[in-house]
Amino acid sequence: MNIQTSRRGFLTGLIVAVALPRLARAEGRAGYFNELPAGDSEWAPNAFIRVAPDNTVTVLIKHIEFGQGPYTGLTTLVAEEMDADWGQMRAAAAPADAEKYANLAFGMQGTGGSTAMANSFMQMRKAGAAARAMLVAAAAQKFGVSPDQITIEKGVLRAGDQSASFGELAEAAASQTAPEDPPVKDPADFRLIGTDLPKVDTKAKTDGQAQFSLDVYRDGMLTAVVAHPPKFGATVAGFDDSAATQVAGVRKVVQIPQGVAVLADNTFAALKGRAALKVDWDDSAAETRSSEQMVQEWTAAAQATGNSTKDWEIEASGDVDQALADGDVLEATYVFPYLAHTPMEPLDGVLELREGEAEVWMGSQMQTGDAAAVSQVLGIDNVRLHTMLAGGSFGRRAQQDSHFAAELAAVAKANGPGAVKLMWTREDDIKGGYYRPLTVHNMKGAIGADGKLTAWDHGIASQPIFIGTPFEPMLQGGPDFSAFEGASELRYATPNHRLRWSQMDSPVSTLWWRSVGHSHTGFAVECFIDELLEKAGQDPIEGRLALLGDDHPREKAVLQRAAEMAQMSGDYGYGVAVVKSFDTYVAQIAEVEDRGGVPHVRRVWCAVDCGIAVNPNVIRAQMEGGIGYGLSAVLYSEITLEEGGLIRQANWDGYPIMRIPQMPAVEVAIIPSAEPPTGVGEPGTPPIGPAVANAWRRMTGTALRRLPIIPVPVA
Repeated sequence: MNIQTSRRGFLTGLIVAVALPRLARAEGRAGYFNELPAGDSEWAPNAFIRVAPDNTVTVLIKHIEFGQGPYTGLTTLVAEEMDADWGQMRAAAAPADAEKYANLAFGMQGTGGSTAMANSFMQMRKAGAAARAMLVAAAAQKFGVSPDQITIEKGVLRAGDQSASFGELAEAAASQTAPEDPPVKDPADFRLIGTDLPKVDTKAKTDGQAQFSLDVYRDGMLTAVVAHPPKFGATVAGFDDSAATQVAGVRKVVQIPQGVAVLADNTFAALKGRAALKVDWDDSAAETRSSEQMVQEWTAAAQATGNSTKDWEIEASGDVDQALADGDVLEATYVFPYLAHTPMEPLDGVLELREGEAEVWMGSQMQTGDAAAVSQVLGIDNVRLHTMLAGGSFGRRAQQDSHFAAELAAVAKANGPGAVKLMWTREDDIKGGYYRPLTVHNMKGAIGADGKLTAWDHGIASQPIFIGTPFEPMLQGGPDFSAFEGASELRYATPNHRLRWSQMDSPVSTLWWRSVGHSHTGFAVECFIDELLEKAGQDPIEGRLALLGDDHPREKAVLQRAAEMAQMSGDYGYGVAVVKSFDTYVAQIAEVEDRGGVPHVRRVWCAVDCGIAVNPNVIRAQMEGGIGYGLSAVLYSEITLEEGGLIRQANWDGYPIMRIPQMPAVEVAIIPSAEPPTGVGEPGTPPIGPAVANAWRRMTGTALRRLPIIPVPVA
């Protein structure tokens, strides 16, 4: 991703911020803090760095940490440019402040789209380089030498036999002028970037010092749960709380726009009170179609035989219809279900309402939107948001309508002054919507007499994610690109190409899911091209390389590297897929075994090109995690609506995730690169599904065109 900003905008992020508000230091000191370090003696060379007298350097991270590694990666960038010792580095959550801590890809503070490293790479390096220059200037004055005589190694500045640490020089460095545009290192001089540094937050998460929203308790705090409508689009018609208010510990039952909230002294009482509620729901505007009915309608739209809400022609070249008429045609329809995110930690947060102000603690992925939602619901401007560590997300916390923050604020408003903790259970989350959209792809391809691909016709039908939300203006009246990203700008050369998207409507709420559109377009494109190559009698790897031509060298490089790694034998099936998502290139080859008529994935070879590899160990972990997450989805996961609109699944028994014995062995190769770094949180997910499906088809002759592969019965 090409992140650009003006020099003025860039310098805004580097502005010296000696008067930033100080927050209470968290108890844990094992490499991270939940809050800004406090104390007048700490030196703040810019908005991102604090140097303490004890020689610790704390980096303020504008992106939420929920396991994907920004605390470690962005701290590495600062440590590299400062020539710090890794042992002295710490990380902390930056305040919610879009002026200082905006994501340069979004223009607001938030994390998503695998942009954390991409948008912060130069910003954090420049911040570290500015701090280094000020320390060097202070050391030169102290030692009585010129700055070019100063060397720094592992956090110690030296000139001859004189030396001083960062902490010893911090007070003097504070009087130095911050350089406007400090030079950064040549990559040839990197000492930390490109090495497997240990993650800064691992120890605290291991020994229990790490602070999550669930760990926040305020004096007099009540715990709330909400009875949400069982059907999407339904509203509260009335309720009887007489039994609920008799439950010991229940303090209040209140109606809010999202449903009926039960506030109690503890979680157990709140849940018991909610179970005793009797709510009448108005279903007049609710979704009552079943998943099967929706699949039929979506399929007709994808085949261009039905009437969707809106049809868009995304791309068109050549004469597709004539090429299909003249060629040997293959047609396939791929069906993808609604998917829930199911992060390990469900949604939760704490809000303390005081006179004219609110303080919020939550695992906020979109701080600007969440703070604005709280402000709007409460009708106050003074909202202070603390970004807590979170137990996963996969897109669940990146809410385009900030619905959880708005619900938390609604509960707090109904409660009045004081503190409330709002909790969603696993069942709330799985039944609560904000799913990856149900999507249908219809594909037609033609092979000419010479065995070459002559036509590609691709129709997609799905609900949008951006349309109807505060993010819709960024589309500028155009189609929702999240529905077809990965299918547009087809990499496989053909003279006749068409892509259509049909916008479908439903009250079922949708949201970005790990790798967003690529999670289904990658499957459809890579499975269909594999079938076309097989039809043309071509090798799946050599055929792809030929179609990629000279215009896609990075896709070809990861594909060739994965092929070099793979140890294929005649005992199993092998499938390949290569997907570019979020400007990162990933190829995977899966080794699949037939176990009683269902696929078992034994091994996966993965090659990734994500530009400069800041922390290879984090990259490998994200590829492994993305493979496991994607494999869970394609094998087992689906959210289904019964006729009438009720959700069948409620917990992991009906919506299973992969267990450790089911996880394949994964080998990851990182392509050396001098390109700017791109994201790794999502790109490991899209290729695994088509790689497995392609292996299964080539081994058994059965094409897998509807997911999940192994549906799980729900009682």
